[in-house]
Amino acid sequence: MLVPLTSLKEGESGIIASIKASPRGGGRGFQKRLVDMGLTPGTKVTVIKSAPFRGPIEIYVRGSRLALGRGMAARIFVEINR
Repeated sequence: MLVPLTSLKEGESGIIASIKASPRGGGRGFQKRLVDMGLTPGTKVTVIKSAPFRGPIEIYVRGSRLALGRGMAARIFVEINR
């Protein structure tokens, strides 16, 4: 099942399947930033903490913890098996 990263709950994992560009354009810089952080298709991510009130999402990827804003995380789609 393909879902946005924002729909995973704390402790759930998924494999990055795709990254959607911004509806306003400018997707190349966004995708480069994610690649620089190690977020590429085929990479496993685990949600560590999801802040309340539309706050950031803390994830574990490639041995590091990262915090992503909800807008950014909503454009990252992961494959999960439920």
